[in-house]
Amino acid sequence: MEPTVQIGDDFIEANTNFKELIPALKLGFASEDISIPNRHHHLFPNTETGADSTLLLMPAWHSGKEAGVKIATVSPENERFGLPSVHAIYILMNAVTGTVKATFQAKEMTAKRTAASSALASAFLSKENSTSLLMIGTGALSTNLIRAHASVRPINTVYVWGRNPEKAKAICEDLKDEIFSCRAIASIEEKISEVDIVSCATLSKIPLVLGKLLKEGQHIDLVGAYRQDMREADDEVIKKAAVFVDSFGGRKESGDIFIPMEKGILREDDIKGDLFSLCSEKTKGRTNDKEITLFKSVGHALEDLVAASLYYEKFTHE
Repeated sequence: MEPTVQIGDDFIEANTNFKELIPALKLGFASEDISIPNRHHHLFPNTETGADSTLLLMPAWHSGKEAGVKIATVSPENERFGLPSVHAIYILMNAVTGTVKATFQAKEMTAKRTAASSALASAFLSKENSTSLLMIGTGALSTNLIRAHASVRPINTVYVWGRNPEKAKAICEDLKDEIFSCRAIASIEEKISEVDIVSCATLSKIPLVLGKLLKEGQHIDLVGAYRQDMREADDEVIKKAAVFVDSFGGRKESGDIFIPMEKGILREDDIKGDLFSLCSEKTKGRTNDKEITLFKSVGHALEDLVAASLYYEKFTHE
C-alpha cells in the first residue's frame, strides 16, 4: 500500500508556479473524465462573533486515477482573532483502492488554485495587452491574485486598496521584487477608471465595484462574496458586462449573481459561459476590445483535485 504523505502550506508556497498550475487547470476544465457532484454548503451560527460561519464539503474524482475531498470553513470575523477567514484540509485518495495518498493543509492550496482560476479566466476574457491591475482587498488571496494575473498578461502597474491602508502597503512591500510596480491607494475611485483589470477579493456586503466608474474594455474579476448576502459589484456592473462564472452549479451561491437574478436584472441565459465551456472551446471569451467582461468565482472542487494532484507529484518526486 502506498504510504500516506502530509503536505503542508510551506511546501505549497515554495513550489507554486502559476505557469504550471494554470495550464493544469485548463486541461482539467476541458476534460470530460472528472466528476464533480454539488458541494455541501452549510451556514452555522457563531455565537462569539455574531456572524455565521460556513462549512464547505467539496468532493471530486477522476475514475481510475484519483479522488479527493476538501473540508473548509469560512469565518468572516476571524480578523479579530488575528486569523485568516478560510481554513481547510484536503484528502487525496487513490480512486481504485480508496487508500489515502496525501493529506494537505489546504489554506495555501485553496489560495493558489483560486488565483490560478481567475488568471485562467483572464486569459480568455481580458485584453491581451492588459498592463494595469487594481487589487481590491488585502487578504491572503491578494498577492496570489496579483502574481497569477501577471503570469498571463503583461502587467507592469498594480494598485492595491484595502480598508486597512497599512495592509495595502504591506502587500506592496511583499511584491517589491516583482517585475511590476505596486502602489497602495487611498480610494478605489482613484484608479478604477484607469486600469485594464479589476480584481476584487473581499467579504463585503456592500458593492465596491461600481458600474458608473467602469470604462470600455475592462475585465472585472470577482473572487470574494461567497454568500447570497455578500456582493462586490453593483447592478450597473452586471448590466454593462458580459458575465462568465467558474461553474453554472455555483451561480446562485454569491450575491453578485444571485441578487441580480432575483431582481430580474440577470437571467440564467444571459450568463455567457463558465470555465468548462471556455476551456473546451464551446464558448468564446472576449469578442472585442470595447467589451467589459466579468468573471465571478465561488471556487470549484475540480480546481482542488487538479491542484492536489500536481502538488502530490511534486512532493513525491523531489
